[in-house]
Amino acid sequence: MEILKDIEIIDLALYLKKHKAIIISDVHLGYEEDLNKKGVLAPLNQFKDTMKKLEKILKNKKLNYFIINGDLKHEFGIISRTEWKNVSALLDFLKQHSKNIILIEGNHDITLDIIAKKKNLELANNFSLDDIYIAHGDKIPKDENFKKAKIIITGHEHPAISISDDTRTEKYKCFLKGKYKNKTLIVTPAFNVLTIGTDILKNKLLSPFLQQNLSNFDIFIVQDKVYNFGKVKNIT
Repeated sequence: MEILKDIEIIDLALYLKKHKAIIISDVHLGYEEDLNKKGVLAPLNQFKDTMKKLEKILKNKKLNYFIINGDLKHEFGIISRTEWKNVSALLDFLKQHSKNIILIEGNHDITLDIIAKKKNLELANNFSLDDIYIAHGDKIPKDENFKKAKIIITGHEHPAISISDDTRTEKYKCFLKGKYKNKTLIVTPAFNVLTIGTDILKNKLLSPFLQQNLSNFDIFIVQDKVYNFGKVKNIT
């Protein structure tokens, strides 16, 4: 489903048709290991399930760019053994499917540069393709490319929304499309397969891009397929 002209939602990823580019954010590899350390039992299948999802998204696609828009790993300040192994394997896999791998630094990626250098990759603060500006979303950029951009794509927030009927409430990952000042803003859901995310109607939001009235933002829920749920203000 197109969220904007020439920008398509494929599962939890965005596909920029003109540029043959895939964008994902907030994979948080190593999250299950962190949960287990805290006494929360979580099956060690995050990497396997992440790779299955990526294989499905990348099937029959020849890409110019694969862009990971922040928080590829989970642990702050350290690299766990699981993160090192799984991040390395994921990057090796992506190199087989894309001419260029772009790693944008997220707030969890403090030490990701160590793995990136081993893979001959660099961490970037942001990345631009024509009038599209891609940044993690934990802070507002101030560079010239950001000022000139017409479309901003961020992650960081892990947006989700709860839908209720007479008997139950279910929470779903979602894409958001709205405005940030005079620019179109698209916020991508977390590619983390273990969690749903932050309910934008009930929880405090962290991204400075979303410190505004979201009532006119469009919601695109991802489940068995992508559903356009209309405006935030129409969700009850």
